[in-house]
Amino acid sequence: MLRKPCTGFETPLSRRDLLKSMPLGVGMAALANLLGSESQATDRLASRTMLADDDRFLKELHHAPRAKRVIFLFQSGGPSQNDLFDYKPALNQRHGEQIPDSVLRGQRLTGMSGFQASLPLAGSPFKFSRHGENQIWLSELWPHLARQVDDICWINTMNTDAINHGPGTTFFQTGSQLPGRPSIGAWLSYGLGSQNADLPSFIVLVTNKPADQPLQTRLWGSGFLPAKHEGVRFMPGDSPVLYLKNPAGVDQDTRRQMIDALNQLHQLQGQTRPESHIESRIAQYELGFRMQNAIPQAVDLNDEPESVFEAYGPDSKKPGSFAANCILARRLAEKGVQFIQLYNPGWDHHGDLPNEIRRSCLETDQPTSALIADLKQRGLLDDTLVIWGGEFGRTSYCQGKLTANNFGRDHHPRCFSMWMAGGGVKPGFVHGVTDEFGYSVVENGVHVHDLQATLLHLLGIDHERLTYKHQGRRFRLTDVHGSVVSEIIA
Repeated sequence: MLRKPCTGFETPLSRRDLLKSMPLGVGMAALANLLGSESQATDRLASRTMLADDDRFLKELHHAPRAKRVIFLFQSGGPSQNDLFDYKPALNQRHGEQIPDSVLRGQRLTGMSGFQASLPLAGSPFKFSRHGENQIWLSELWPHLARQVDDICWINTMNTDAINHGPGTTFFQTGSQLPGRPSIGAWLSYGLGSQNADLPSFIVLVTNKPADQPLQTRLWGSGFLPAKHEGVRFMPGDSPVLYLKNPAGVDQDTRRQMIDALNQLHQLQGQTRPESHIESRIAQYELGFRMQNAIPQAVDLNDEPESVFEAYGPDSKKPGSFAANCILARRLAEKGVQFIQLYNPGWDHHGDLPNEIRRSCLETDQPTSALIADLKQRGLLDDTLVIWGGEFGRTSYCQGKLTANNFGRDHHPRCFSMWMAGGGVKPGFVHGVTDEFGYSVVENGVHVHDLQATLLHLLGIDHERLTYKHQGRRFRLTDVHGSVVSEIIA
């Protein structure tokens, strides 16, 4: 092993050049592996492992937390609030009439419906009924979720600055419509460290189906934060994390020696020219080494009883399905993963909404309900914050031609619905009021930055004090905005 800098070169050889010249290269080192727990390599690892909490930004929380972890069920595409949660009988009573100018007030519309000669109101074809102790309105599309209404806090007055999918989703996940900022999970990893040294603190699951809108890796990126805080996407199948397995001919002890050598090179380089991105890369090598054992155990659903699969529905045994990802989210929450992000595309219903939204709800209703019940039964719901929602809502008027059996809805950022459960929010509670057409907020609006501030607050963090200095100023998830929505906190 390299013990001291080499001498005798006319031009000093940089560590980066040396790593490039290694037979296996830096990329191979990232294929960290751990095949057993008995060997000397594992013993050496255990003796030198340092939890991420040791270098977390927040050495202590700003106040007592209500939640320890978050499961964010992001419904990409923009679910229609007026067909799901926010009951508007006036839309059915005035179905087919032009939306009044007094409601539109000259506001900007998207290019998809902004030039329509007619903007007829479209009532929901789905029946609404009251459920739970507080008699909360819910669409017939949610027969399973209806059983959980007393555990859910509904927000019908969400609003956002973005009117298109890319900026809208980026805004929700990073606090900015422009790419490049750290995602929510990355901020939490940076601020809180990790509760489990063998797993990433931020894990991403994406439903394995064609997406109506692209879900780029920047949505779970670390932005200008150190790279180790980036979300790790788990893929369905035998290799949930790409390039984690050993190549043929590389055993456990060899892998350990490679990483030790890289660490020594890093320490030598750091004596004269510290490089934070190399520090992050080494930390990722170490995490990858430990993940080789931990990940297969975490994603193996074979030890789940049949009753669990029955509760989560018929898709629960299909790897990568929304139902299977909900089970996996619960397993990861049990193992101390702090931020679990599920992306579920399929809610962009510009046309054929009656059929398409029914299909989306059929896919998500039972597993979503089962996740809440499962967490509650295991004593995890009290300190696990579950969030459901998309980047914006849909219009109360029809996009395209309104027929007796078919219509679509355009993007609508001015008011839409989301819900939260567990983690310190009020159960069986509805926050906010929209107008009779479901077009604008009437009272208690909640902006995206407000939701982000509230999420951090429930985790014990003051959103104004979780910052990172970049390009001369301190950034935060909520930028210079956001207020905690105290009314929804239990």
